[in-house]
Amino acid sequence: MTSRELVYATLEFRNTEGRIPRQMWVLPWAGLHHEAMLRKIRQDFPDDIAGVPFHYKDPPKTSGNPHEPGEYIDEWGCRFVNITRGVIGEVKRPMIPAEDENWDGASAVHIPEELLSFDIDEINRGCAQTDKFVMAGFCPRPFEQLQFIRGTENLYVDIMAPPKMMLGFIKRMHDFYCRGMEKWAKTDVDSLNFMDDWGSQRSLLIPPALWRELFMPLYRDYIDIAHSRGKKIFMHSDGYTLDIIPFLIELGLDAINSQVFCMGAENLQRFRGRITFWGEIDRQHLLPYGSLSDIENAVHAVYDNLWQDGGVIAQFEFGAGANPENAYHVFETYAGIR
Repeated sequence: MTSRELVYATLEFRNTEGRIPRQMWVLPWAGLHHEAMLRKIRQDFPDDIAGVPFHYKDPPKTSGNPHEPGEYIDEWGCRFVNITRGVIGEVKRPMIPAEDENWDGASAVHIPEELLSFDIDEINRGCAQTDKFVMAGFCPRPFEQLQFIRGTENLYVDIMAPPKMMLGFIKRMHDFYCRGMEKWAKTDVDSLNFMDDWGSQRSLLIPPALWRELFMPLYRDYIDIAHSRGKKIFMHSDGYTLDIIPFLIELGLDAINSQVFCMGAENLQRFRGRITFWGEIDRQHLLPYGSLSDIENAVHAVYDNLWQDGGVIAQFEFGAGANPENAYHVFETYAGIR
């Protein structure tokens, strides 16, 4: 099977003969510190999921480099401060400060329409030139973008009693995200995607009922847009997200990238055959500090609890602090399973 066929078979729980598809996420830190091993992993275990190159007719208005020390301004106008090369920084001065309790400044936030100025034909040419499973180059992240704009602590307060102008801004932001998803859904990519980090180490960051009220309807729209055009749809969310996985399954999400080891693979077993777990292997403890046998045990825990003729994509992040030998051994162990 081609990479594209392999991923489809895995998402649809009919991968009875092929290997487990794989994808490695790479932070620039890995290339700066472990270039040789990064090159070896890519050579021995190439990704099955990829994007395609494309250009914007109207380039997004950004400033700086998000992975270099200094200030980076994103497409929305949010200012990130970074002190470490190879990773991304944090917003220290939100665009809507704490004293703006009514979100009066929301109208001044730039909606990056430039991100919709790509050419569909260019995307389609790229899709035709690869046999990999192609993911869209557009990723809604409403909860996180609100944090960048408002500041995390301020946003938590606002969510408990949302100001009218905040809800108006969410509507405007969501309209933009939906138009982006709709345009990408018209291309020949195989999947759309979105993300929001929803978990702390042990629980959801906001009450699940509030998540269902404010954010679940947004995700429903993204998923419906994808499926209406015959696309798969993937989501990334860090932390302990066990409380919302049943609702994401209810919405029809095809694959989730989550921190399996925050929740325990055995606690996710009840979702086997209902959603694909798009990784990952613990990057907090195992990838930096684990032994090779620890890595083997982790891979087998994912496979044994979650595989059912599909339902697992071998994914991990090669990021800050990761032991390069452990990173290689993740894919080496998966390759030995099937």
